[in-house]
Amino acid sequence: MPRVFGTDGVRGLANRVITAELALDLSVAAARVIVSHGAYDRTRERPLAVVGRDPRISGQFLEHAVVAGLAAAGVDVLRLRVLPTPGVAFLTQALDADLGVVISASHNPMPDNGIKFLARGGVKLDDALEAEIEDLLGGEWERPTGADVGRVRPYERPVEEYVEHLLATLEAGPGSLSGLKVVVDCAHGAATEAAPAALRAAGAEVVVIGAEPDGLNINDGFGSTHLGPLRAAVVEHGADAGLALDGDADRCLAVDHLGHDVDGDQILAVLAIALAERGELADDTVVATVMSNLGFVQAVERAGLKVVQTAVGDRYVLEAMRTGGWTLGGEQSGHVIMSRHATTGDGLLTGLHLLQRMVQTGQDLRSLASVVTRLPQVLVNVAGVDKDRTDDAELTAAVDREVAALAGEGRVLLRPSGTEPLVRVMVEAPTDETAREVADRLATVVRERLALT
Repeated sequence: MPRVFGTDGVRGLANRVITAELALDLSVAAARVIVSHGAYDRTRERPLAVVGRDPRISGQFLEHAVVAGLAAAGVDVLRLRVLPTPGVAFLTQALDADLGVVISASHNPMPDNGIKFLARGGVKLDDALEAEIEDLLGGEWERPTGADVGRVRPYERPVEEYVEHLLATLEAGPGSLSGLKVVVDCAHGAATEAAPAALRAAGAEVVVIGAEPDGLNINDGFGSTHLGPLRAAVVEHGADAGLALDGDADRCLAVDHLGHDVDGDQILAVLAIALAERGELADDTVVATVMSNLGFVQAVERAGLKVVQTAVGDRYVLEAMRTGGWTLGGEQSGHVIMSRHATTGDGLLTGLHLLQRMVQTGQDLRSLASVVTRLPQVLVNVAGVDKDRTDDAELTAAVDREVAALAGEGRVLLRPSGTEPLVRVMVEAPTDETAREVADRLATVVRERLALT
């Protein structure tokens, strides 16, 4: 059968692709894998799972299906209700749960939903375990009966405990952000309660937007994919900064006091320098993807630090961090992983530490972000081509010529899409005009050399 899991769990149109039946079957299979591996705390009578979701209306029936599958397979379940993805990961670890389940489609539009499983410790399941779960879908199994079925109960303080964890990561704890006025955009999502609570407990004066979830409006015109309302609110309220979360709050982008965007590259650079100064940046190394702007790489290297770049996707960032023992990594999208405090990207954690840096240095966000001078970047998607032939000799030669002509003052990245029949041509150069000219020339070569026959 085709693979069910993608790069970040199972995701698709709710009630068409992500159905109640699939949610139940996945949960039963995940529980069976845990039991078969003996990967649960044997001091408990039964394995323990925690389940959280974002506020999408489809999350209600999917949560019930997930919980039913787990309990039917003999797993006790704590329902965390609406909670950011990183909050579910934290409580999976803090409660020593054997499994965590997140029902969310992150920054996707409302009709979509998804299911993501977390192993003990709050870490993403590895590919081998996901493959085992897929193999068990729809198969026969021995169902527990009587007292062996799982128990289900709500967990009393999920948001409060997650907020307490976030505050504990700040050097000065509660009150650390005293004197700052901050606008936070919750994307009508999972952080609607947690984000204002954490920022206020940290001492900031908080203006909240995008915090009226109705199950239908998640990510709709608000959040990290729609920065317009945040820019306007920061200027209108005379705030020191603005933070934009996505629907499940695992990523964060920012806006400075003038309403200018601060992207994930800039945030990552600011945090890398801060951690290095405190001696908390392992091996003085930060992990980023190949899509990070060259200006980010130059800024980090000017600060005497090193950059390790991975393929696009937070899973690759996390894998590299684990392999190298590094403590900070992220993407231009604002998905930042601070492994000393979290097992996954955490938008609220990122935002709090960015604001803490403002307080500690006495600099505004615009000044801090200026450490990165972003090179103009042009991205051209070339459709209708054979994306599996990007190693074509003439195309490779054309790329080499353009790279040589940029003479170290720019960058070319040519890569096939992971999901569509197209090739992406990304060019960074000292000027927009140069970047556009190089990208157009290479796009022409791609069309000529990789045309479908």
